[in-house]
Amino acid sequence: MPSSDKPFDMRSPLAQRLRDAAEQHRTADSAAPTQRLDFSQLINLHGESSVAVLLMLLAVVSVLPVAGAGTIMSLGIWAIAWAWLRAHSSVQLPTRLGQIKLSARWSGRCLQGLAWIYEQSNRFLRPRWTFWLHTGTRMWGGSWIALMGLVIFLPLPLGNVLPALSLILLSLGWMFRDGLALLLSCASGAAAVAYVIWLWELVSNAAIAAWTALPW
Repeated sequence: MPSSDKPFDMRSPLAQRLRDAAEQHRTADSAAPTQRLDFSQLINLHGESSVAVLLMLLAVVSVLPVAGAGTIMSLGIWAIAWAWLRAHSSVQLPTRLGQIKLSARWSGRCLQGLAWIYEQSNRFLRPRWTFWLHTGTRMWGGSWIALMGLVIFLPLPLGNVLPALSLILLSLGWMFRDGLALLLSCASGAAAVAYVIWLWELVSNAAIAAWTALPW
């Protein structure tokens, strides 16, 4: 896992900074409705680009209604999986990711959503069950991130929601040193994999039924 032994410090005004940015965006959008936020600006608002922060941002953006967001974000998620396996504290993402722009409407919603995530995390997450954060779990963590990236990559109806939630919980669990969040990440990720299997069986059975019903 990324080489950091300190829990994420939410005493910093990050959540408020995001809400202020959302308000500024709303005000600017009233004057110029085409005001849009790109991924690099989201990173800059955080003031850091650690692996855990980047992973959470990629997961959040992957569920937004942006054309091709899931496919492009999954590439960044795989890059983070590789960095996680190698215990790198930072990663160089493809330039194209930073150029992805959200719509004017979803730019403000994304900022508000991120602020809410940090506020709730500060209330409920804390260092516990830290044995789940041992460096020996690095291989598991990187593989899990890659698997969730694959599920996000697949063009499935609502297929991004559960794996994105799993990655968000994984990121927050690492930031706050909270092993319970990591277990919840496993649960939502397992549900995502189960959904893929169920949908595959549903489509396969429907295809077989349609094939056998053809008048040969």
